[in-house]
Amino acid sequence: MTQQTEKKLALRPLGNRVIAQRLEEQETMKGGIILPDSAKKKQETAKIVAVGSGKRLEDGTVLPISLKVGDIILMDKYSSQEVTIDDEEYIILKADDIIATIEE
Repeated sequence: MTQQTEKKLALRPLGNRVIAQRLEEQETMKGGIILPDSAKKKQETAKIVAVGSGKRLEDGTVLPISLKVGDIILMDKYSSQEVTIDDEEYIILKADDIIATIEE
């Protein structure tokens, strides 16, 4: 019997923030050329792994974030903070810096 366990993330986003992981980009270009890590540009697409509670408005109410765990997003290029936890790289960004979701 196999048991699958999902690793619990040690980070919890606060307020209007989400935590995501960048999606891996293709390492081989057309024609079979393999790019070294230093030549690759960072992708602006990521998969959400945690969502904060939402934005607190002036009257004290919380406006929930309209994203959910598992959504694929397109984000501003320089809008995130990168962190490494347990050899996994994550990005933390404000929900306002997410440009769009990508439907698969």
